[in-house]
Amino acid sequence: MAMLALTFDDGPDPEWTPRLLDVLRDAGAVATFFPIASRAAAHPCVISRILADGHEVGLHCEDHARHSRRSIEWGRRDTARALRLLGSVGVRPTLWRTPWGATAPWSHLVARENRLRIVRWTVDTHDWRGDAAGQMFRATRPRLRPGAIVLAHDGIGPGAKRTDARETVAYTRLIVEHASDAGLELRPAA
Repeated sequence: MAMLALTFDDGPDPEWTPRLLDVLRDAGAVATFFPIASRAAAHPCVISRILADGHEVGLHCEDHARHSRRSIEWGRRDTARALRLLGSVGVRPTLWRTPWGATAPWSHLVARENRLRIVRWTVDTHDWRGDAAGQMFRATRPRLRPGAIVLAHDGIGPGAKRTDARETVAYTRLIVEHASDAGLELRPAA
């Protein structure tokens, strides 16, 4: 069966991530979560549920900053802090989604040093803007094909123009239905 990857950044959120997990569980879908490490450490029960439900947890960051604006020394420190925090909740990631997808010449070196693979996306929901689920689905539907990696957010990250992830949960319901109709299996971004 052809695969479609759902990925969620900037969580976990103690209210919205569990609602999202319910949608994924009901559909038998598996996703990849890229949490902000301090949020993961602050909500270990949510991370435990993500793992127990069979989802992948990757590295996002500790400080949600663009790599292109930082030094390699900063990158190594931020990565080490984030990996320690994730380790404290039982996560040893192999995947890394850099904040905003921005990289610097040093990003891939730091990834290799930590045995991480940088994962980008091919479909951006722009859910951080607060768009309605139907609007996001109509905008992304043409690109929801085998091998696509969908970017959404289960948390409210820096720069977000929304106050909750309600529309992301609703969008996820729509994409789950679409995947079923299109014969696509929702799997992690591995």
